[in-house]
Amino acid sequence: IDDLLGEEWNTSAVGPTKRKLADELTHRLAARFAPGAFLHYGQGKWYPGESLPRWNFTIYWRADGKPVWQDMARFAREPLEGEAVEGALSKEDGPAAALHLAQAIAASLGVDPGDIMPAYEDPAVWLLKEAALPENVTPANSRLGSAEERARIARVFDRGLTVPTGFVLPLARHDDLASATRWVSERWQLRREQLFLVEGDSPVGYRLPLSSLPHIPQADYPYIEPEDPLAQKQPLADPAAIIARIASPKQPPAAPVRQHVRTALTIEPREGKLCAFMPPTKTIEDYLELVAAIEQAAADTPYPLQIEGYHPPHDPRVNVIKVAPDPGVIEVNIHPASSWSQAVSITQGVYEEARLTRLGTNKFMVDGRHTGSGGGNHVVVGAASPADSPFLRRPDLLKSLIIYWQRHPSLSYLFAGLFIGPTSQAPRVDEARHDTLFELEIAMGKVPHPGEGEAPAPWLVDRLFRDMLTDVTGNTHRAEICIDKLYSPDSSTGRLGLVEFRSFEMPPTARMSLAQQLLIRAIIAMVWKQPLKPPLVRWGTALHDRFMLGAFLWEDFLSVLTDLQQAGFAFDPAWYRAQYEFRFPHFGSIGHQGVNLSLRGALEPWHVLGEDGTAGGTARYVDSSVERLQVEVTGFNPARHAITCNGRQVPMHATGAGTHAGGVRYKAWKPWRGLHPTIAVHAPLTFDIIDGWNGRAVGGCRYHVGHPGGRNYETPPVNAYEAEARRLARFEDMGHTPGAVTVKAEKPNAYFP
Repeated sequence: IDDLLGEEWNTSAVGPTKRKLADELTHRLAARFAPGAFLHYGQGKWYPGESLPRWNFTIYWRADGKPVWQDMARFAREPLEGEAVEGALSKEDGPAAALHLAQAIAASLGVDPGDIMPAYEDPAVWLLKEAALPENVTPANSRLGSAEERARIARVFDRGLTVPTGFVLPLARHDDLASATRWVSERWQLRREQLFLVEGDSPVGYRLPLSSLPHIPQADYPYIEPEDPLAQKQPLADPAAIIARIASPKQPPAAPVRQHVRTALTIEPREGKLCAFMPPTKTIEDYLELVAAIEQAAADTPYPLQIEGYHPPHDPRVNVIKVAPDPGVIEVNIHPASSWSQAVSITQGVYEEARLTRLGTNKFMVDGRHTGSGGGNHVVVGAASPADSPFLRRPDLLKSLIIYWQRHPSLSYLFAGLFIGPTSQAPRVDEARHDTLFELEIAMGKVPHPGEGEAPAPWLVDRLFRDMLTDVTGNTHRAEICIDKLYSPDSSTGRLGLVEFRSFEMPPTARMSLAQQLLIRAIIAMVWKQPLKPPLVRWGTALHDRFMLGAFLWEDFLSVLTDLQQAGFAFDPAWYRAQYEFRFPHFGSIGHQGVNLSLRGALEPWHVLGEDGTAGGTARYVDSSVERLQVEVTGFNPARHAITCNGRQVPMHATGAGTHAGGVRYKAWKPWRGLHPTIAVHAPLTFDIIDGWNGRAVGGCRYHVGHPGGRNYETPPVNAYEAEARRLARFEDMGHTPGAVTVKAEKPNAYFP
């Protein structure tokens, strides 16, 4: 909220302050929700066109409340770009400190510290890079075009090719889980004798030359198979027992353990921190034991620590909060709530800690439009374990929810962001894929209601609906109701019994978010008791005509609340009026001779344009230059009155609230690229109330897309009050057409009436 114009808070995924603020938010969330947690600083998403993976901060803590990590102050804090880490480890002391920590970890786990190997940057690669530089530059100032490549070369040569980048401890869990020897290691044999890393920017653990190790037949390769998510879980061991097991003296095994090891724990001094790279493990028990071993081994190490590498395997006995960068926002994935009071506490806590970190949930356009932050407010529903998921116990629940969402467009559009339509992040199943409704009804026929037949197996539920709950390109994640993690047989992380509702954007306040969560909970409870059956509704073009206007969308939403009230849930429409006003802001009103006219914002799908070549690959822009207004009138007599916009009659339709409403689509601005480059801007829009009995305009108003006085705003509003002032300034309650007026009757558009 201190840098509304920064690229990192509008378009870029990463930036100069985002990592530090995300780290501060991570520590605040850990202090509020996760006593005894440990922090994991790993790699996150990596999209085409991005030179490096994004970072990802994660908080892990035991659901039983027992500590995993004793002293949170040991974790390194992220500095601003160009600043040093507090208590930083010096470059000279780095290798010795890393080796000492690696040896202490090996001793606590009962493996041979002699198996630890120094890892070096490959001199064959870097000497060639140095030789390719121009004669009049140095590696420290290579003047290469890429800032990342300049920094990479300077970093390597500043450390020196003969100084270890880090230390590698080959490590794996013993094959025999009942053995007293829990961990095994081996001395890796390499043709070049020394361990030279693969070139790159990633931590040492991601750059190990595993392909250079002795060949192992595929049948004997030590693959790590993830646990079955449906397997029964025993309570986790007490932290004191884990620490005692690590701290106890280890007897060397009577005979060398013959087991291939192809995973490793690495320790790397980097940017003033000691970074411990975690290897993949099969069970959460093994992972937590390694974390405890790192903390115990680092007890006499004064330097800041960072845990990175592989994440723990998914396990319902451990809670998770993830903080990651996304274009323009920081994305926070929160832990599950098992009760409504817990959901309230979590939601309010996240909003409050973000505010204290100087992070906001509001965004304002230059013209004064108040929008969500741009981040998703997606709601995921499931159970503590996949076996208890309501969607796997009762597959008809998923069917009923799909039907109910499809029948009520208000659930798709009232809480969404600016970008809606068939190519958005959460398209409806019937947007641009109308034939899917027929296929969906066939699939629903294979899911009987309770007492009417045997429910399909979990994997079959996935296969019945997976290929229909997609966007127009077949992306299963970009769907209004996403079942990527319900029970996909493809991976263990896809079999979690979860359903994600994606047609929600981050609202400005916690109470608005909770109102949305309450709505989803109530609808699930309602259709659990009252299952639904097809048919689905063929809305056709009404989706992008009727339901883009707030008056008709609100009518549909009131019918949803009526259903809930009849099911025994006393929902008050007033709870959601703030959502309506936020989504359809009021611009201004006039009244003349008993006719009152109001202008409100309306929705408009953004069209995706053709692909363009960019430096990072291809990009597809959207055309947001067309906007829509809602014109709503009371005291309107269709036999006498007409409403015109810039001389053209606005088709008015009666609403359920005793008013008439119509929509106006217009080109608000002319970008360098758009669907119709020859169509000029239509603004300002002049609205007239026409009295057809005497052929004159009895009054009117004017709407501008910018400041009517030509004021050129360079920055967005700083708060909601200034944003509202800018919106109101664009409305003028004057400017009707004088003199006699002849309204040319136009035939209503049959597709978009």
